[in-house]
Amino acid sequence: MLGRGVKKIPERRVRIRLREGIPENTIYVSSKLAGELGIKDMAQVSVSGKKLTLRVLISEDLPEGEVWANADFMRKNGISDNSMVTLRSA
Repeated sequence: MLGRGVKKIPERRVRIRLREGIPENTIYVSSKLAGELGIKDMAQVSVSGKKLTLRVLISEDLPEGEVWANADFMRKNGISDNSMVTLRSA
């Protein structure tokens, strides 16, 4: 039937880990998590009313419940290490 419901935007709560050596405005996401959320090249990270749209690099060796981000960039935006964030495809 047409108009039965609105498509739900898939999202997931994950831990954000701050790392040196990751390019600014970029996050590393596990391949399994990226596949589950349909993330290709851009993702949105939301935490405490802030929404950041970031470039995504997919990595095989990351834990599924974590994303890695540039430490300095995230601290400038008020996000600390090991914070719970909502990740969704952008």
